Amino acid sequence: MFKQKSYSKKMNRSGVSCEFIFVILTLIIFGRVVHAAEQYKKQGRNAVSDIVDGKYNAAIEHYDDYLSEHPKDLESMYGLAVAYAQKQEIDKAVTYVQQAVEEGLPFARFLAGPRDLLKPLTSSPEFKVLAEKHKVELLHGPMLGCVTETSAKFWARTVNEIPVEIIVKSIGTGDPSTRQAYGKTSGKQDFTAVLTIKGLKPDTLYEYELRIDRGQKAGQGRFRTFGPSGRAAKFQVGFGGGAGFTPQHERMFNTITGHNLPAFLLLGDNVYIDNPTRQAVQQYCYYRRQSRSEFRKFVACTSIFAIWDDHDFTTNDEGGGPDIYTPEWKIPVWRTFINNWNNPYYGGGEKQPGCWFDFSIGDVDFFMLDGRYYRDKPRSKNPSMLGAAQKKWLFGKLKSSKATFKVLASPVPWALGAKPGSRDPWQGYKDEREQIFSFLEANRIDGVVLISADRHRSDAWKIKRENGYDLYEFESSKLTNIHTHKIMPGALFGYNQKCSFGLLTFDTLKADPEMTYQIISIDDEVIRELSLKKSQLTHDKAK
Repeated sequence: MFKQKSYSKKMNRSGVSCEFIFVILTLIIFGRVVHAAEQYKKQGRNAVSDIVDGKYNAAIEHYDDYLSEHPKDLESMYGLAVAYAQKQEIDKAVTYVQQAVEEGLPFARFLAGPRDLLKPLTSSPEFKVLAEKHKVELLHGPMLGCVTETSAKFWARTVNEIPVEIIVKSIGTGDPSTRQAYGKTSGKQDFTAVLTIKGLKPDTLYEYELRIDRGQKAGQGRFRTFGPSGRAAKFQVGFGGGAGFTPQHERMFNTITGHNLPAFLLLGDNVYIDNPTRQAVQQYCYYRRQSRSEFRKFVACTSIFAIWDDHDFTTNDEGGGPDIYTPEWKIPVWRTFINNWNNPYYGGGEKQPGCWFDFSIGDVDFFMLDGRYYRDKPRSKNPSMLGAAQKKWLFGKLKSSKATFKVLASPVPWALGAKPGSRDPWQGYKDEREQIFSFLEANRIDGVVLISADRHRSDAWKIKRENGYDLYEFESSKLTNIHTHKIMPGALFGYNQKCSFGLLTFDTLKADPEMTYQIISIDDEVIRELSLKKSQLTHDKAK
C-alpha cells in the first residue's frame, strides 16, 4: 500500500500533487467497479439484446471488455459462445463453452438456450460430443407451487419433450403409501410441465421425487401442506422483490431456504428483463436465475407465488394499457411468464390475461395484484392501475373473505411518501387507491394488511384513515439488488444497508390474533420488527 504522508510530498511536472492524482484515479477506478457491480444485472441482458438484433460484434466487444476486467465472469463466457454461434464460428463458440463449464457454469445453460440463438452451436457435431459427455436432461426445477391443505403442484423444464413423474410420500406418519402424477414436458410451453398431486393430508410433512424419461431420478424436495382452510393457525411466509441477477448476492436464496418457509411471495422485479419485444432476452433472464443452485434449492422446498412489476413485464415505470391485445407484445410476455412460474392461476386466463390470483393459508387470505398489464398512463383521465376486470375480482374476493387477516400484495408501494414525486406507485393512482380503501370501510372489512415491493429497501408504513382503522404497509424489494434507494422520512422505519427480505409471522391461535413483520438481512439478521393485533385492524374500534 502507498503511505499517504510520503507520497503526498511528490509532485509531477505540472505541479499537481501525486496524492491528488492518486485520489482521482482511485475514485475513477472505484467508480467503474461500483458502476459495473450496480449494472451487472444489465450486462448480459443488454448484450444478448444486441445479439438478437444481429449486432454480434458489439456484443463480443462488450464481453471481451468485461472479461478483461473480470477474467472469470461466467455470463461473459456464456454470451461469447452465443455470439460466436450466431456468427457461425463454431470452434470459438465451443471454446467458450468449455471454458465456462470448467469455471463452474452448468452445462445445462447451453441446452436451455435461448434455443434459437444457440441452435447453430447445439446442432454442431463438436457440441454434440460435449453433450454426450455431460448427459443433461433436467434443465430447471423442480419448482414447488400451489400448495394447499390437500394438494401441491410441481414445475420442471427438460431438454426434450419427455415423460415426467412426481412421487410423493409422507414423512413420520407411518403411512407407506405414495401418490403419483404423470405428464410430459411440452415444446409449446418452453419444454415445461406442471404436475398436480391431490389427496394429501393437511399440515403434513411430505417428501417428493421427480423422475424423468421413464424412471430416471432427477430431483427431490420436501414440503409441508398448509393447515386446514379457514382454521386458526401459526405460520410464517416470506416476501420480497428487487431480485436483479447479482452472483455475489444469490446466496440470499440460501438464507431464505434456511427458514423452512411454507411459502414465499415474489412481488415483482424478479429477474429484470426490460425488453418486452424480444422473447429471447426474456428467456435468457429467466434461465440464468433458474440455473443457479441456490435458487433451485430454494424453489424445490418452498411454495412460490409470483407476480410481476415493470422490469419483468415491460420497461421502467411503464404499463400495458387497458386493451387486452395491444401493444402486441403483451400476450407473448404473459405466456413467457406463465412458462416460468407455478401459480394457482393467471388473471382471468385467456379471456382476461394478467398475473393476479389469490390463495389461502389457514385463516389468512392473500390477494396478489397485477399492477402492469392494464395500467393506464398516470396522467390520463381517471387512471387505473388494476383495470376494471381485476378491480371487480378484488372487490368480490374481499367482500366474500372470512379470513382473520387479508393480505393485499401490490408490486408498488401504497404509502404516498414511499417514492416522492413519482406517479409510478399508488401515488400516481390516488383515486383508485381511495376506491379500494373506501371499499374496505364501506363493507367493514377487517384485518387488512398491505405489502409491496419496488423500492430497493425494506420499510414499514402507517397510513392514517379518517373513516376506518389505520392501515399498515410492509415493503421489501432488495432481495439481491446492489442498487439501493434511500430511507424515506415518513416511514415508521426502514433499512437499506444489506440485501433483505420481509418475514411475516401469523398467529391466529391467540385470543387477539397477531401478525408480525420482520426485516431479515442476507446474513440472517433480524433488523427490525413490528407486531399488529387483529383488534388494531377492526372497524368497531377504529377512531
